[in-house]
Amino acid sequence: MIKSLKISEKGYGALMIKLINELYPICRSITGNGVRNTLKIVNDIIPLTVSEIPSGTKAFDWEVPKEWNINEAYIKDLQGNEIINFKKLNLHVLNYSAAIEGKIPAEELKKHIHTLPDRPDWVPYRTSYYQENWGFCMSHNQFKTLKDDTYEIKIDSTLENGSLTYGEYYIKGETTEEVLISTHICHPSLCNDNLSGISIATYLAHLLSQNRPRYSYRFLFIPGTIGSIVWLSRNEKQTKRIRHGLVITLLGDTSDFTYKRSRRGNAIIDQAVEHYFNSGKVKGRLINFYPYGYDERQYCSPGFNLPVGSLTRNQHGEFPEYHTSADNLNFVHSDKLEESLQAILDILYIIENNNTYINLNPKCEPLLGKRGLYDKIGGGNESKLTQMAALWVLNQSDGSQSLLDIAKRSNTEFRIVREAAEALVECNLLKTTADDKS
Repeated sequence: MIKSLKISEKGYGALMIKLINELYPICRSITGNGVRNTLKIVNDIIPLTVSEIPSGTKAFDWEVPKEWNINEAYIKDLQGNEIINFKKLNLHVLNYSAAIEGKIPAEELKKHIHTLPDRPDWVPYRTSYYQENWGFCMSHNQFKTLKDDTYEIKIDSTLENGSLTYGEYYIKGETTEEVLISTHICHPSLCNDNLSGISIATYLAHLLSQNRPRYSYRFLFIPGTIGSIVWLSRNEKQTKRIRHGLVITLLGDTSDFTYKRSRRGNAIIDQAVEHYFNSGKVKGRLINFYPYGYDERQYCSPGFNLPVGSLTRNQHGEFPEYHTSADNLNFVHSDKLEESLQAILDILYIIENNNTYINLNPKCEPLLGKRGLYDKIGGGNESKLTQMAALWVLNQSDGSQSLLDIAKRSNTEFRIVREAAEALVECNLLKTTADDKS
């Protein structure tokens, strides 16, 4: 079991920013070479198992779509002056756009251009995954410069039978019970959504792989929605091992944290995050589950009802940069990425150490001093807190209350409660039970 989950050395924020910079130019989608190239780069840090699921494969009520790839796209005037070019910003093309080439009247072209009139300098991110269409995206200020009658356009893309690609990384723990960490990899040049999630998941996996955790950990790098649906359809029996889970995204900006509870509402992961937020380590808010958002809604669908919550900073649609070109390299910050990584480690620390104990001296309060307990607890400002935590642990440890239950009831930081329990075990006043409340 991992007794401590801390970033031992600073600098992980810089490593995550470096990875984001490397991934930023790649045009990703729910299928295609952009996803494969992304997973190859992640594979240089953690060894991934990559799966290719053929187009047309059934996944519950869904079907793996045709694979989309793109080589080139632009709009030019008839003098050859370039208006926009996909190679300068891959958001300029409607994601999953069909191919088109030729001269087109401006009136018709404008019907296929997406802009943000209220943010005239930003380029929107738009998709057409399941309805074949073609289109471009540009800033509204660029759009207003389209004065000619005719333009030359080209979208050199393919939409044909291929496969959906996802990556998986498994860390074997002391038990076969699993913690699921899921992040989506389908967005093109958008940093908070979701290069932040990819980079944090990658280095979280890297850190956990250097330890022997209590739980086994399964990391999924998947296309949003269709990826989780496909994975669940192929691993339905395996989901019975999942005891806790987090969907991670939108974790690189400067806002406070948001945790969206699992559908269960009171799963151990929900309680752990709530207790962590209440400890004051970070500022965060809790919101209840609702069936929209990221892949937590698939993991929490009634047929699975897995204990999976979602950790973000701001939620999708709550910040103006969401799904625009303003979600760029300047929008994410190394210190916030590192803070997010540490927050997840702190939450996992609670889950990893949430044992249930039996008091071996349950008839009245034992004499702690003669057992040297106070020496084991040590001095410092926390000694009295730990002494009180020891009394709480002894009083509540009848086999029905986990350390997290005790920490919540005593309004004491989980780490202090755990350290008190460890000291009591050393004094032969406490033993663990097989019931870990998971």
